[in-house]
Amino acid sequence: QVQLVESGGGSVQAGGSLRLSCAASGYTYHSTMGWFRQVPGKEREGVAAIDTGGGSTYYADSLKGRFTISRDYAKSTVYLQMNSLKPEDTAMYYCAAGWVAGAHLDVNEYRYWGQGTQVTVSS
Repeated sequence: QVQLVESGGGSVQAGGSLRLSCAASGYTYHSTMGWFRQVPGKEREGVAAIDTGGGSTYYADSLKGRFTISRDYAKSTVYLQMNSLKPEDTAMYYCAAGWVAGAHLDVNEYRYWGQGTQVTVSS
């Protein structure tokens, strides 16, 4: 059974940075890992994803250049570095794992989810 635990969320002023971590237990070596976010009343949206092997990365178009996803196999941890944060980045951020066959930022492609970590960006 795969378990994912996010950490690193918090409150930051606009323009600041945060690094989210997702610690995985269970077998995720061959899984695609993704970060998603959700605000109340809206659908969960894909932020970034990273494949196994060559580690191809995928980003939501609106976030390219500000967010970076990476993974450390030795630590079974996936990171999301978020820079130049904006108030509209405020959301609950979720880590997910799955064997993606389609779109890498599609929530339906992921089987395992963490409990989320809150990110609040003030202006």
